This record gives sequence, structure tokens and C-alpha cells, in this order.
Amino acid sequence: MQIGTRPVRAMTCYYVYILQSVKDKRWYTGFTVDLRKRFREHNDGKYTSWTKGRGPFKLIYYEMCINKTDAREREVYLKTGMGKRYIQNRIKRFLALTG
Repeated sequence: MQIGTRPVRAMTCYYVYILQSVKDKRWYTGFTVDLRKRFREHNDGKYTSWTKGRGPFKLIYYEMCINKTDAREREVYLKTGMGKRYIQNRIKRFLALTG
């Protein structure tokens, strides 16, 4: 696609996400450019990370960021005590509004 004489580059979005283990209810926070693919990979046990052997997972939260630096910083924040409280409050408010 072009606007004027310059081509428009496709925008790459990054997603910060939180998974919850169905087995032990613990949370895993990460970021990716392809949320569906990454969710499937975690559930398939592809990674030898914290998620290996803890699946299946539910996707309980995600946010979109416009660049990798923002996504990484947001991931780091959401792993802190303040970030965890922020997510818990967001989920509580959402459930209160939706029943």
C-alpha cells in the first residue's frame, strides 16, 4: 500500500499477555507478536520454561503495545507486586460489570 509516493509499512503490534494455569491457578506473564500462536505453543508444551507441564492454560488478560520496548517494560511492570494488584483490580472490575 502506498500513500502519496512513499510505501506504508505494516505496523507490528506486540501483545503482553497473562496466562492462568488450569492445574494450579498460577499466572504466567509474557509478550509476543502473535498472541494466538504463542497461546497454542504454551498449551502444546513447546517451551521448556515455567509453563512446561503446567498446562492447559486460560488467557486471562492481554494488552497491545506499539513497539517491543513498551511491551517488554509493561511485562516487567506486570510481574511486580504493583502490576499484579493492577491486573487483579482490572479483572475484579470487569467481572463486577459483566456478572
